[in-house]
Amino acid sequence: MSGETLEIETTHGPARVHLHEGTRGLLVLGHGAGGGVQAPDLRTATAAAGDLGWGVALVEQPYRVAGRRAPAPAKQLDSAWTDVVHHLLAGPGAGLPLVVGGRSSGARVACRTAPVLGAVGVLCLAFPLQPPGRAERPSRLPELDGTGVPTLVVQGERDAFGMPPEGPGRAVVVVAGDHSLKKDQPAIAEAVRTWLERLTPSS
Repeated sequence: MSGETLEIETTHGPARVHLHEGTRGLLVLGHGAGGGVQAPDLRTATAAAGDLGWGVALVEQPYRVAGRRAPAPAKQLDSAWTDVVHHLLAGPGAGLPLVVGGRSSGARVACRTAPVLGAVGVLCLAFPLQPPGRAERPSRLPELDGTGVPTLVVQGERDAFGMPPEGPGRAVVVVAGDHSLKKDQPAIAEAVRTWLERLTPSS
């Protein structure tokens, strides 16, 4: 998919957005903690949404734009993400239904910020439910439960971070592979397309 690259100032430095415009809605996706927006599942979700006429914005957090791999604290991630989404909603996404999402850490950011951003849905790719081998750490399930809107989780059947349960308004699609979600792109694409179609049916 062709698109344009924008640099958007946030309270924590510049973020970079790879924008593919569409008219049916705006899907804003964030990357994992140490990865980038070229992850296979993000590319697949971008193409699947684009096939339905959705615009897609792939957001690189300021710490990645600055060349760092270690993620910023959660409050900084949420703040920068919110700044970016507000900018998009005032410009290319104005008047469009908003869906936020991402893979792994990016999915967590989307869940935490969905209510304040007025999103109509959340797309979680490889949601990191529980850090592997860290049973003493609390589950991140409350972040999923707190979205307040329809949520899709696409999870690898062998994801070391665990398997989120289905819940009210939350669908979980299990695909082949692990946390990287590299193995079965057609299944990921089908899950995303089907969910987006149900979320905002054509008028």
